[in-house]
Amino acid sequence: MSSILVIINIAVLLGLIFLLFFMQKKHVSFSKRVFAALGLGIVLGFAFQFIYGPGNEVLLESIGWFNIVGSGYVKLLQMIVMPLVFISILAAFTKMKLSNNIGKISVLILGILVGTTAISAAIGIGTSLGFNLEAVQIEQGEAETARGEALDATYTEIQDQTFPQKILELLPGNPFLDFTGARPTSTIAVVIFAAILGLAFLGVKRKEPQHAELFANIVDAFYAIIMRVVTLILRLTPYGVLAIMTKTVASSDLDSILKLGKFVLASYVALLIMFIIHLLLLTLAGLNPITYVRKVLPVLTFAFTSRTSAGTLPLNISTQTKKLGVPEGIANFAGSFGLSIGQNGCAGIYPAMLAVMIAPTVGIDPLSPSFIFTLIAVVAISSFGVAGVGGGATFAAILVLSTMNMPIALAGLLISVEPLIDMGRTALNVSGSMTAGVLTGKVTKELDTDTYNNSGSSQLELEA
Repeated sequence: MSSILVIINIAVLLGLIFLLFFMQKKHVSFSKRVFAALGLGIVLGFAFQFIYGPGNEVLLESIGWFNIVGSGYVKLLQMIVMPLVFISILAAFTKMKLSNNIGKISVLILGILVGTTAISAAIGIGTSLGFNLEAVQIEQGEAETARGEALDATYTEIQDQTFPQKILELLPGNPFLDFTGARPTSTIAVVIFAAILGLAFLGVKRKEPQHAELFANIVDAFYAIIMRVVTLILRLTPYGVLAIMTKTVASSDLDSILKLGKFVLASYVALLIMFIIHLLLLTLAGLNPITYVRKVLPVLTFAFTSRTSAGTLPLNISTQTKKLGVPEGIANFAGSFGLSIGQNGCAGIYPAMLAVMIAPTVGIDPLSPSFIFTLIAVVAISSFGVAGVGGGATFAAILVLSTMNMPIALAGLLISVEPLIDMGRTALNVSGSMTAGVLTGKVTKELDTDTYNNSGSSQLELEA
C-alpha cells in the first residue's frame, strides 16, 4: 500500500511539472511560472503535511524521489557557480572600459558591500536585544544536537585558527583546488584569482595589445558559452522551485516553527529593516526606490525560492544592466563580489543575532558597548569569503563565533527553521549586491538614469 501511495505522490508532482511545462509552451512569462511554482509547491507541501504528517514513511520516501528534481536543480546551480564567478570577474575587465577607474569602482563596491554588512550587523544586534532572544530559550532536540556535533567535527580547524590565519585562508594558494570548491573560502579565493588575472590583462593591454585582444576574445567566447549553460539551467527553475518548496513545506516541523516563531519573526523584521535601508540609500542618491523595488522584485523572488545567491547571478547582472541602467562592468563586479563579500543577510544579520543570543550563555553582557562594537567589526571583516550557495550563513556564523571565542556548536540552534529564514537572507544578499551596483554607477556618473527611470515591463525573462 505504501508503494502505491508513493507512486501517487510522484504522479501528482509530475502532473504539476507538466502543467508548468504547458505554461511554458503557451509562452507564459518566466516570472509568472516561478510564482506559480512557488504557490503550487506551498499548497502541495501543506496537503502532504495534512495527509501524512512530518516523518511519515510514505512522505519521506516520496521526498526522496522529489529530490531528484529539487536537489538535482540545486546541484546543477552549484556546478556552474565557480566557472560563472570566475568568468564574470574576468569579463568585467575585458568587456568594458574599466581601466581608467577600476580602482575607484572596486573600492566603492567593496565599501558599500562591507559598509551595509556592518549596518546589517547593528540591526541584527538591535533586533535580538529588542525581541529579548537568548539561546537558552531554544530546546535542543536531536536535530539541533546532531547539527552541533557535525559543525564541531567539520569546523574544528577553523575554530583553532587565529584571526590573521583566517584572513590568509581567503587567498588562493592553489586556485585549481578552489575551483573544486574544496574549501569554505573557495569562492572568495576564485574571485581574488580572477581579479589578479584581470589586472594582469590590463597591464598586457597597455604593453602588448595584440595579446590582450586575443585573450579578451577567448574570455568573451567562454563567457558566452557559460552564460548559455546558465540559461539552460535557469530554465529548470520553475520545476526546481516546485520540488524544493513542496519538500520544504511537507517536511517542515510545524510545531518547531511555532515554538521558534519569535526567532523567525525577529529575523524577518531585521531583514525588512535592512531592505528599507537599501531603499533609503537609493533615495539619498536621488533615485526612485519604488522603481527599484518594481524592477528587482522578480529577481528577489527567484533568490527567495532558490536560496542561492550564486544561481541568481545571471539574473542579477541582467537586471542591473537592462532594467536599472548599470554599466555591464560595474554590474559584473557588484554581482560577483556580492556572492562572497558583504552578504547583508547571511554574513551580516544572522551571525550578529546568533552571537547576541549566545553571549549570555558564556558570561558575556550583550549590552556591553565593547562587545557590540567588536561584534560589528568582526562581522564586517568576516563577511569576506561567504559562499553564495546554501550554507554560507552557517559558515559566516562559525567564523564570527570562533573569533569571539564562543562555541561554534551553537551555530546549529535554529536548524529547524533554517530553510525558512534562509530564503529571506538570500533575497537580502542579492538586493545588497544590486544596490551596490546601482550606487556605484550613480557615484561614478555612469548610471543610465533614463533606463533606470524607464517604466517598461519588469518581467523577468531568459534569452531564448
